[in-house]
Amino acid sequence: MVADKTVQAARISAYAQAGVDIDSKMSGIQSIKKMVAGTATSGAVGGIGSFGGLFASPGKEHLLVASTDGVGTKLKVAALTGRHDTVGQDLVNHCVNDILVQGAKPLFFMDYIGTSRFEQSIFHDVVAGLCKACKENGCTLLGGETAELPGLYPLGEYDLVGTIVGTVERKKVITGKQIKPGDVIIGMASGGLQTNGFSLARKVLFDQCGFTIKDCLPGTHVTIGDILLSVHRSFLTPITKLMASVDIRGMAHITGGGFMDNIPRVLPEGCRAVIDRNAWKTPTLFSFIQHQGRVDRDEMYRVFNMGIGFVVIVRKPDAARALDILKRCRTEPAVIGAIEKGVHGVAYLDS
Repeated sequence: MVADKTVQAARISAYAQAGVDIDSKMSGIQSIKKMVAGTATSGAVGGIGSFGGLFASPGKEHLLVASTDGVGTKLKVAALTGRHDTVGQDLVNHCVNDILVQGAKPLFFMDYIGTSRFEQSIFHDVVAGLCKACKENGCTLLGGETAELPGLYPLGEYDLVGTIVGTVERKKVITGKQIKPGDVIIGMASGGLQTNGFSLARKVLFDQCGFTIKDCLPGTHVTIGDILLSVHRSFLTPITKLMASVDIRGMAHITGGGFMDNIPRVLPEGCRAVIDRNAWKTPTLFSFIQHQGRVDRDEMYRVFNMGIGFVVIVRKPDAARALDILKRCRTEPAVIGAIEKGVHGVAYLDS
């Protein structure tokens, strides 16, 4: 028996020497179980740790809506600052917004963390962020996968990906098919880069300008690290309130691809969105990147959200009421355009 244990210890030690420490990972997973259990909603069945997470079916008159996404190279900024408690929030909120476009509310979330070497403190902070956002969005963190993959990821780096599943009543799905010429486009403030455009932002700010994360962005009193790690906003609460009072024709989450690639995803054929880029104030960060990086204006609007994180399309008679509701939710709403008859896509009023 002693010999068997010695052999087993040697095998584990050999695996750890190869870069995979199972004991450390399992200890880390045990340490976050209580925190994860705190996200459980009424549909959760059982706890975490099984081969699959269980969740009650929402019913035959409901549809499931699923989406998968990642945080991207915002993780590089988290590594530079040593702060890893916000990227989990970014991931959950991003996914929540993606399914919200179709009118869905989140049921549960699952994550994947891939890394070169398991670091318990980083793992704990990332999961703490996931749990915080799941609680805020009424979503169960049902499970996930943590993979220690030496040789695949650079030492000290990790990737973070998540899948969300939500539900919407079949008769209440928002597809954009009801959008018509004359409808109004309302935009809500993003509060930062959200989770897109970080490769270009890092190139301009760090490589070209030579800033560090501790330097304040010119024209502000906020460090570049704090600005870049600004949490991706969830629009679940304001949109839920809006759906209860206003007929929403369509919605779009302004992520990678900006207005040009995201709004057309919900537009019917024969309709185009005309955006007035003077309808809102572009945040300092975007203006600085554009000028210092000598980035073409249209490319800026293709790479970044430019200060608008989410748009809703409503009938013109409903616009005033929609604005009032969204203002009370502190989303900094503004009418940023309208739907016109024309070639499917997006046009800018000032082009």
